[in-house]
Amino acid sequence: MKPLLFVFFACAMLGSCAQRQAVKIPAGSEKPLAHEAVAYFAEGCFWHSEIVFQSLVGVRDAVSGYAGGKVKSPDYETVCTGITGHAETVQVFYDPTVISYKTLVDAFFASMDPTQLNRQGNDAGTQYRSAAFYQNEQEKQVVEAAIKKLTDEKKYSGKIVTQVVPFTNFYPAEAYHQEYILNHPNQGYVANVSIPDFIEFKNTFKGNFKP
Repeated sequence: MKPLLFVFFACAMLGSCAQRQAVKIPAGSEKPLAHEAVAYFAEGCFWHSEIVFQSLVGVRDAVSGYAGGKVKSPDYETVCTGITGHAETVQVFYDPTVISYKTLVDAFFASMDPTQLNRQGNDAGTQYRSAAFYQNEQEKQVVEAAIKKLTDEKKYSGKIVTQVVPFTNFYPAEAYHQEYILNHPNQGYVANVSIPDFIEFKNTFKGNFKP
């Protein structure tokens, strides 16, 4: 087994989520309100996921964290090794009277490549897998319907490998991961990967974006 220190640095340099301030980056508040619903999605780097969902009208915050694993209260270093089973996940607080769960699911699929198994781009490992964590049968049906629609439309040449799994627990990531892109506009990964991906999402997704 590789020493933990080596694995950590490999994760940080090669698989880490990593802006040139070329676009306004939405920020959340990290505090749920009584009228809000909550959704959970994993689509690779949670830095990227934060700004995708926070850019949509009706979403007040997306908190970076970990879900889908078997270890309680995981931290970034151990999640990065893949041994905890967790995926980098966002906890999305939204107003269901303004934006539907279906729209969130559509944004989820529009902001990643769901045919990549245990990776998104250069971010490789089970912690970067694509997963929708449903909390009830209705959410499950919405996600499965979206997958069927994309499959029937032959949008991708490969098979969609997004996991559709029941939600169990969510653990917020360390404070330095929250609003990372907003707070680190010149970080290399952010400038060269995260922001270009976000701009492409905004240019192609027919959603209601915040000004």
